[in-house]
Amino acid sequence: MKQILQDMGKGDTYLVEAPEPSTKSGQLTINSTVSLVSVGTERMLVEFGKANLLDKARQQPEKVKMVIDKVRTDGLSTTIDAVRSKLSQPIPLGYSNVGVVKNAGAGVNGIKPGDRVVSNGSHAEIVRVPQNLCARIPENVTDSEAAFTVVASIGLQGIRLAEPTMGEAFVVTGVGLIGLLVVQLLRANGCRVLAIDYDQSKLDLAKEFGAEICNPGAGEDPVLAAEQFSRSAGVDGVIITASTKSSEPVSQAATMCRKRGRIVLVGVTGLELNRADFYEKELSFQVSCSYGPGRYDSSYEEQGNDYPLGFVRWTEQRNFEAILDMMSSGALNVKPLITHQFEFENAVEAYEQLSSDRSSLGILLNYKQQDSNESTTTVKLNNHTFVAEQPVVGFIGAGNYASRILMPAFKAENAQFHSIATSAGLNSVIHGQKFEFNEATSSSDELLSNPEINTVAIATRHNSHARFVIEALKQGKNTFVEKPLALTYEDLDAIRNVYESQQSAEQPAKLMVGFNRRFAPQVVKMKALLDSVKSPKSFIFTMNAGQIPKDHWTQDKDVGGGRLIGEACHYIDLMRHLVGHAIVSSSCHSLIEQDDSITEDVVTISLGFADGSVGAIHYYANGASSFPKERIEAFCSGRVLQLDNFRKLKGFDWPGFNRMNLLTQDKGQQACVSAFLNSVRDGSQSPITAEEIFEVSKVTIDIAEQLRN
Repeated sequence: MKQILQDMGKGDTYLVEAPEPSTKSGQLTINSTVSLVSVGTERMLVEFGKANLLDKARQQPEKVKMVIDKVRTDGLSTTIDAVRSKLSQPIPLGYSNVGVVKNAGAGVNGIKPGDRVVSNGSHAEIVRVPQNLCARIPENVTDSEAAFTVVASIGLQGIRLAEPTMGEAFVVTGVGLIGLLVVQLLRANGCRVLAIDYDQSKLDLAKEFGAEICNPGAGEDPVLAAEQFSRSAGVDGVIITASTKSSEPVSQAATMCRKRGRIVLVGVTGLELNRADFYEKELSFQVSCSYGPGRYDSSYEEQGNDYPLGFVRWTEQRNFEAILDMMSSGALNVKPLITHQFEFENAVEAYEQLSSDRSSLGILLNYKQQDSNESTTTVKLNNHTFVAEQPVVGFIGAGNYASRILMPAFKAENAQFHSIATSAGLNSVIHGQKFEFNEATSSSDELLSNPEINTVAIATRHNSHARFVIEALKQGKNTFVEKPLALTYEDLDAIRNVYESQQSAEQPAKLMVGFNRRFAPQVVKMKALLDSVKSPKSFIFTMNAGQIPKDHWTQDKDVGGGRLIGEACHYIDLMRHLVGHAIVSSSCHSLIEQDDSITEDVVTISLGFADGSVGAIHYYANGASSFPKERIEAFCSGRVLQLDNFRKLKGFDWPGFNRMNLLTQDKGQQACVSAFLNSVRDGSQSPITAEEIFEVSKVTIDIAEQLRN
């Protein structure tokens, strides 16, 4: 299937051939028939992509601050690599899609294959969308009309926040595509509407929809027009759908409003507000969030958990349905808004039109009829031949860490890249082309069963690690999995059983977890120094982890396992490695909030070892970003080693050793991959013994269970 992408680094807009996305539980795959180009959002993305690096920085000052902070902690080179990686990642365009359901995943209710639906799917021949972001289309609404549903829902959500009542006077500032839809929706609410814009052709459309108009570009005063429109009482509300860096629309809105008037920002403007403008009239100001309640809530969007109608009357999906009902009844007319139509194969021309003609409104992309029985899960990218005796690698997962760290590390070690699999298909092509894989696929099963592949790297979400590891080992493939190995005792036992059952094979598969920190050059030095001291040692590891949102997938115990299992396992393994003896005891204490809830990412872990060594791991998300992110300290026999951020290693009273500093941060990722691939090539033992891997994994789960119980 084809999909349109925007290169955020070079600025190119282009079509790419990608595997069809697999159908997941709670989701639909849809054969597209029409999609609408969002002239505001997508023009902004295209122009941002074409801007030079300095202009990009000027447009995102908050990101510049993040970059500066990262330079301070991680170093310039590491930061530059991260920024370049981010900008080199193209993004899919579009979020207003219409099509016919091809497949419905388990748990989908009310929508079945063959149904016509709208969704927030991107511009692609086949899209995969969660069920709560889809709605069935009434029979008397055409596909071209339905394509406006998602964009109209953005306007509808702004109107719901403004709470208009019949007979009220409203101003709509900026009558582009969303503004013209808002004009009609307000009129359908029984409101009088004044439309303000600099484009007379758009104002003429607003007038056709029943609005009075004002054109500041023709010398008309919008504040005076609003005063006359409101019969000198002040308007009841203003909905701003303009896109400008100026704060003038908000300032004007405050002047136009009556006492206790309502201002809702749907578009993008400057927000330098004058307190007096709002204070004297007790005005309310609110920013509208996309298409309604549920937006950016993973429980609603990804997991399909709907809000009870009695408590949340209008969700994203219900707003979609309301817009479709208004189209069906004739209360909302979008036909006059269609200004251009392109065949999807000519989509690049549509974006040239978007950039060159700012008067464009509804730009539609039309898709050819597709055979719903056809399925293309694999796309050939190259025609490599492989040396079977060397590592022939298949990658499952292509997220940020996999694409920025792991794939370059495997590439640098001359791994033969065969297949790359992602369930959505798109990322497999993007990174498959970048790293010269032989093929891209959306089927991990096809990758795992491919006899040419002898080594698998797994870098997916944590709850899928165990499943993929088990299947890879059953297929006799050497397996490198990003941490953690497993989230539960059951999964860990299942992996151990499969691993042990195939150790009698002539060439048993190797198992490796990406505990890269033990391979960092400064850790290698610490290990050598500590091994020279036979007495027990004491350790303090401090991870200044920083906060991540509670709704991030890594915080979900069923998906990411929580930060303790998902990340603190690195430090449990590293301490186990530096001591060189088994862990015999473990305990954990967490910060307790005022409401008595446990905070799993502010914890202290205590470990005891068979040789008498002890250690504490402080994993804290409540620290300052200016403090070193990672600090490792070892105490023994009157000596101390201190490592900060894998850049600066100091020895205190250590005979013959004072310091070992690096120009750039090195956490051992490259050396970790190198050691694993070398063991595959020469048939030697895996760099980390299976017994240590299982031990660390079990202790990590033990600690998480102690905390939760």
